[in-house]
Amino acid sequence: MSLLDNISKDKKTKYQKLEEKLALKKKSAWEQFTDKQRKEAFKLCDDYKSFLDRAKTEREAVKEIEAFAKKKGFSEIGEAKELTPGSRVYDIYRNKNAALVIAGKRPITEGARIIVSHVDSPRLDLKPHPLYEDSGLAMMKTHYYGGIKKYQWVNRPFALHGVVTKKDGTTIDIVIGESEKDPVFVISDLLIHLSKNSQDKRLASEALKGEELNIIAGNIPVTDNKVKHKVKLAILEHLYDKYGLVEEDFASAEIEAVPAGTSKDVGFDRSLIGAYGQDDKVCAFASLAASDSVKIPEHTTIILFYDKEEIGSVGNTGARSNYIEYLFGELLEMSGKHVSDIEVRKALMKSSALSADVSAAVNPTFKDVHDAHNSSFCGFGALLEKYNGYGGKYSASDASAEYVGIIRKMLNDNKIPWQLGELGKVDEGGGSTIAVFFSNYSMDIIDLGVPVLGMHSPFEVVSKADMYSAYMAYAAFLES
Repeated sequence: MSLLDNISKDKKTKYQKLEEKLALKKKSAWEQFTDKQRKEAFKLCDDYKSFLDRAKTEREAVKEIEAFAKKKGFSEIGEAKELTPGSRVYDIYRNKNAALVIAGKRPITEGARIIVSHVDSPRLDLKPHPLYEDSGLAMMKTHYYGGIKKYQWVNRPFALHGVVTKKDGTTIDIVIGESEKDPVFVISDLLIHLSKNSQDKRLASEALKGEELNIIAGNIPVTDNKVKHKVKLAILEHLYDKYGLVEEDFASAEIEAVPAGTSKDVGFDRSLIGAYGQDDKVCAFASLAASDSVKIPEHTTIILFYDKEEIGSVGNTGARSNYIEYLFGELLEMSGKHVSDIEVRKALMKSSALSADVSAAVNPTFKDVHDAHNSSFCGFGALLEKYNGYGGKYSASDASAEYVGIIRKMLNDNKIPWQLGELGKVDEGGGSTIAVFFSNYSMDIIDLGVPVLGMHSPFEVVSKADMYSAYMAYAAFLES
């Protein structure tokens, strides 16, 4: 070997060491996990899949959260007289919001540690007058909820989930299409043989229009020639016989059409999960599970679950409501503190929060919508997003360098796999989360969640490694 070769070899070793010291290295979370953590990830994800199958709507998710809270020793907030370190209370609001609270060693006036997610997902809602008859079929009209690619929601089995308040004031739950023996429902697309001069010429965004998302509900008519809409009447008769419903009851109903069936492992190695509603129930479940690891935290911990995020966090169960202010007022009072508007606002301002929501993972088939240097990938850990929004960061919450530094240190100190990314290229599109509304209280908040493939589709995909990494991150944050 020549002297030149030795010099070259030494120089390469030197810069390899320098690269190791200075350059950012992206490594799969699976490679960072111990064998024990891999097993724990698979076990936790089995529990998560069961949760997904039982919690397809926001109401069902809140029921599951309440059942979890009771099982883990949380008391209803109205039943607890005071808060002392380690006290565990929960609150359910309008059957669509939930809060789990574990009192910390420090007073809540010094701020709380908050994780906030949402439990609503894109879907098809039945219209107030959904039922009609056409061409020998009973049909139901829908109004899509949240942002969807409408062509993805046809020619697949749907189940109906929801509640109906009848004319006598009683409310009943409805779930049709999930049991093996249940019928399912379907939106039938136009066959390819007849779409050449109509549908095939539409843009993809208009391949199916909103008013074309009509569900097939039945086909057998009543046997009475004096009745004008025989098939529709047969369906109304069925609904009355089984549930005691009349057509007007649809006016006071919340019935959602969601993809029927159970969540599935994806891939030969079962490393991913495919299911409906993972935006944002993957983060909701991870934060719920993380609460179980908290004993007596330094700061009071609050795990929040909201509705209406997919339509802008509006309404009395969305993150723009004053629910968080009410909750802090209750907690201050239970802690024996003076309750006033200024005290509530001070406690909120001193709090730190994670917006537990999903973002886009790189799809290998459509990489061109991402900035390769600022993207998230399946299996590389929990996703930290400093900001999101549209174009020039419009409608975004942009976390400070100081707060990003705190969260980054927490992740590294606890050896939690994580990655930093954006939703996509700057002018490609965009989206925002609950973070922007919580930042209005002047608290520190940043998005920390899970990257998803096929977001807002009827069958979203996440990596089990990313879900478990998010769980680890939430547990560490709640104890911080």
